[in-house]
Amino acid sequence: MNATDAIKQPLAQSVTPRSGQLGFWMCTALVVGNTIGIGIFMQPASLAPFGLNAFIAWAITVFGCVTLAVVFALLARNLARADGPFEYMRSTLGEFPAFLAIWCYWVSCWVTNAALAVGVIGYLNTALPLFGGISPAVMAVSLIWLFVAINLLGARAGGRVQLLTTVLKLAPMAVVIAAGLWLLLVEPAAYVQHVPTTPITLQATLAASTIALFAMLGIESATIPASKVRDPERTIPRATVFGAILTALIYIAVTAIALLLIPQDDLAKSSAPFVDVLNRLVGGGGGGRWLAFFILVSGLGCLNGWTLLVAELTRTLAANGLLPAPLAAVNRYGAPFIALLLTAALATVVTLMNYSKSLVDGFTFLSIVVTAANLPLYFCCGLALVVLWRRGSGTLSRTALWLGVIGAVYSVFTIVGVGKEAFGWALALAAAGLPFYGLRLLRRRTATAAR
Repeated sequence: MNATDAIKQPLAQSVTPRSGQLGFWMCTALVVGNTIGIGIFMQPASLAPFGLNAFIAWAITVFGCVTLAVVFALLARNLARADGPFEYMRSTLGEFPAFLAIWCYWVSCWVTNAALAVGVIGYLNTALPLFGGISPAVMAVSLIWLFVAINLLGARAGGRVQLLTTVLKLAPMAVVIAAGLWLLLVEPAAYVQHVPTTPITLQATLAASTIALFAMLGIESATIPASKVRDPERTIPRATVFGAILTALIYIAVTAIALLLIPQDDLAKSSAPFVDVLNRLVGGGGGGRWLAFFILVSGLGCLNGWTLLVAELTRTLAANGLLPAPLAAVNRYGAPFIALLLTAALATVVTLMNYSKSLVDGFTFLSIVVTAANLPLYFCCGLALVVLWRRGSGTLSRTALWLGVIGAVYSVFTIVGVGKEAFGWALALAAAGLPFYGLRLLRRRTATAAR
């Protein structure tokens, strides 16, 4: 099927055949693994300047993201044959807004890979000092291409790596939470010795909310490879909601421990803040190095998951005529190999550009840009659920209406918090996609004239 054929097909028939490579646990691993990556481990340093505003920001972020997870779950259940978020939006809001939202999201995915590669390097040098003599930029780029090689073996190969790394990444979380609870029992005064003194303001809370949201990006991960999920109308909603709630509970615990145990100024300057946290908890450097190793695994697993997702998303866009048709081509393992190579090349460019900034500043900047680029997707999917409810879907109650409204409002709230620079980047990204949409319209008119 060529791009023109895909344009002419109705929505219900425009999806690829279900190959059923991903089940509940692999989809849950995508949600948890793509959400819990390197962001949560780098973010204590990024959030430290905001002090106690970070706690308010996390409360807002967790509420908003769990709401959005339910929104995605309801869309997946009621539009089970749709090939992911693009189809959710196109069938409810129309093609043009769906294109703008999915285009920004597509860009954010390969920028996410660059941010992850940058974030991993700080922990790589701590966990494995023997790599300290290699250029950080070379190491970051090498990691990007390593996971391209893995995902060239197909979605199941990438899914297995994702499942393994997700299990491993929960180990350091459990260690930090357990050690933090033990310290709370034996030395509760430790949690009030370094309380941040930054004033609580609306502006600081908004800014912190934007940074916090970066750590929760990925709750929609199970919906992206929808065509490769077994029993998608049940698997995707369950994996999305379960993964989002589990992730939120973990985040609340580990963030509180980091922000309260490490002095604010020291935390803001740390390139591996969770290593500093464990060293504080166990009173030595060995534990911190082991933690750095597990966090390294976490970041690598996240990089693997986003590599899988951005390739599948690229394939979907190409199959729908929104990107050049060759990007939909797959190899003998079913992997969209041209899409993998293209998105890795784009992530490589962004990674190399990042090294004009310091590690923490560069990671923070990339995280804000990625967050801004994700927000149109979240906003439009919230509206999509509202439209679906208004059409009278028999499985949607009035609660679905309010969930869609809350999800859209939360997205607008976060858009305000990203600031002018990041919002400007988001607008620029949307504008960069307009020529591709123009080409799609031109091909459609040419095909119509030919008939």
